[in-house]
Amino acid sequence: MSALRATTAAAVAVLAAALTVSGCAAKDDARAGGTRSVSVTATDDSCDVSAKVFPAGNVTLKVANKGSRVAEVELLFPDDRIVTERENLGPGLSASLTAEVKAGDYRIACIPGMKGKGMRHDVKVTGKGAAKRDPKLDKAVAAYRTYAQEQADQTLPRVKTFTDAIRAGDLAAAKKAYAPSRVGWERTEPVAESFGDIDPKTDTRADGLEKGQKWTGWHRLEKALWQDKKIGTAEKSLATELDRDLADWQQRVGKAVITPTSMANGAKELLDEVATNKITGEEDRYSHTDLADFQANVGGAEKAWDLLKPVASDKDALLTQQLDSRFAAIGKLLDHYRTGSGDADFTAYDKVTTAQRKQLSDAVNGLAEPLSRLAATVVK
Repeated sequence: MSALRATTAAAVAVLAAALTVSGCAAKDDARAGGTRSVSVTATDDSCDVSAKVFPAGNVTLKVANKGSRVAEVELLFPDDRIVTERENLGPGLSASLTAEVKAGDYRIACIPGMKGKGMRHDVKVTGKGAAKRDPKLDKAVAAYRTYAQEQADQTLPRVKTFTDAIRAGDLAAAKKAYAPSRVGWERTEPVAESFGDIDPKTDTRADGLEKGQKWTGWHRLEKALWQDKKIGTAEKSLATELDRDLADWQQRVGKAVITPTSMANGAKELLDEVATNKITGEEDRYSHTDLADFQANVGGAEKAWDLLKPVASDKDALLTQQLDSRFAAIGKLLDHYRTGSGDADFTAYDKVTTAQRKQLSDAVNGLAEPLSRLAATVVK
């Protein structure tokens, strides 16, 4: 979220304009038990939603950004937890996002410039509950929840190694521990982002700060270590704050709303994160440890794919073949940059040439396209 919101660079995309849930079409769709579609049109000063009431189940947001700035679209619970989102909607671009929603009250938000709360509409989802789904998908959700919790549990001691080094004033040890401390977070970042308030505290870059927001978290400390080359009282205090915020994340993971579509959409978000921040070198701009985050994002996306594959393979053999092949290809490419056996041991990104970055970018884009079809595939 904050890492993606921070980018003002080249573009990217989300959700397009289309069908409305109204009249006979909506009734026919509901009788068929299919996916409902709601169109969302975002501009610089408006957010038009085609339907404010729609039935529970699988809903596809089809969104068009007709404004002049990069935008973001979110489906939110009333308390601002994120059901699903798509960031970095380039001007004039469009795409689709399928989500599984239960009956209840929600909000749809369009955020021009990807800062602030944007323009919101209250919407209501009616019916008895969630979509009926393949039991294999319930198994996938349970396994992914366990995986997300394991990543959070494993992150805390790694972060403590990092923050202990900062509190001790040991610059070299803190630098060494920085990239490993981020791996579990980067693998499951969409889960952390779903809570709304944790990601801005822990993973925001300087150019992603909201007006009046205090800069805290990993990247504030990264700047101190690599650019400022000093650890002072403020940094030691921020280290303790990072411990506290990530402990909060660890405690909340078990309560996250996870569905098959959120797993699939989260996998795509992780690839978008690579495309917008890691490829450009914006994410870890002081330490140049971007490839460690890159690998973690890809690994987290592949975990979601592996868990959803038993259902996807029954419904779309070609998509399954494409995803298997392209995950393998990007994994092989990343292996060329490994410098050790650790999961954060990679070549410094400032040593990666323009041609090599283009090769990595092509691999990410080649994977992102079929991955964008996974959510709709597993629920069709």
